[in-house]
Amino acid sequence: MIRILATTLAALTLALAPTANAQKRIALTFDDTPRGVGAFFTKEERARRLIAGLREARVEQAAFFVNPGKVESPADAALVDGYVRAGHVIANHSFSHPHLNRLAAADYLADLDKAEAWLAPRPGHRPWFRFPFLDEGGKDKAKRDEIRAALATRGLTNGYVTAEGSDWNMEQLAIDAKKAGKAIDMAGLRDLYVETHVQAADFADALMIKTIGRSPPHVLLLHETDIAALYVADLVKALRTDGWEIVTADTAYADPLRTAAPDVPSANGTLTELLAWEKGLPAPRWYERNEITLANRLFAERVLHEKAQ
Repeated sequence: MIRILATTLAALTLALAPTANAQKRIALTFDDTPRGVGAFFTKEERARRLIAGLREARVEQAAFFVNPGKVESPADAALVDGYVRAGHVIANHSFSHPHLNRLAAADYLADLDKAEAWLAPRPGHRPWFRFPFLDEGGKDKAKRDEIRAALATRGLTNGYVTAEGSDWNMEQLAIDAKKAGKAIDMAGLRDLYVETHVQAADFADALMIKTIGRSPPHVLLLHETDIAALYVADLVKALRTDGWEIVTADTAYADPLRTAAPDVPSANGTLTELLAWEKGLPAPRWYERNEITLANRLFAERVLHEKAQ
């Protein structure tokens, strides 16, 4: 097993070796569709704005990772279908969004299968599964390997993430601020959201080059949030200004990384982190703003203009 994993990592390192001026490439993906009501919009208005923002930004295809257990009405199902009609694709994020390390493997797979049964007949479906919370089993290697094998048996591949900026936390902070009646600096929110994700992409790219020797097509983790609906076009513009090409999720998941199965002490996090850990690169192997204490302080200072507690 160790020899196989080493061979796999070596192959990933050598595959598609870049030139010095290789283009940075990244796909946009959105988790937790359909998401509950956020700070600013109804679910329907958020979806309309998100589709419009992606169209304005000339994003050919994003991927929406769906939790069918959150589809509570025909209107919710219509939101999912609307993303597909707009040219995007959908994939499995489990039925009820459970932590793998809190369920028996059989129960987890039953939840996954329930979601796939809802998704598979729909237009735009892709055979990708994204672990909720990016939890691939934590320290339980037997469970991790059982789920990996089960995915392969089902013809599913890991809908991995290489870059993230914990936008879910930023969204929750905005929701909490709105409920508390606090003034939200919308320009500050935009700038923090955009800056955080551009930096997250650059951090992931630098670490991936150190780890596998090349810049792969990255997969950016976003969520179907009101903040994304407001600022996705600004984010894409900033990414392009920073030298990024926006590629489709299909392009990203055609990369040899799709077969990566890093063997690390705890399987939880982005693929970038896990591969760097497997190679023995020192911590931190994660973008600093994924530390919630720092993220909360920045939100308080730059969006609410108050001193963080």
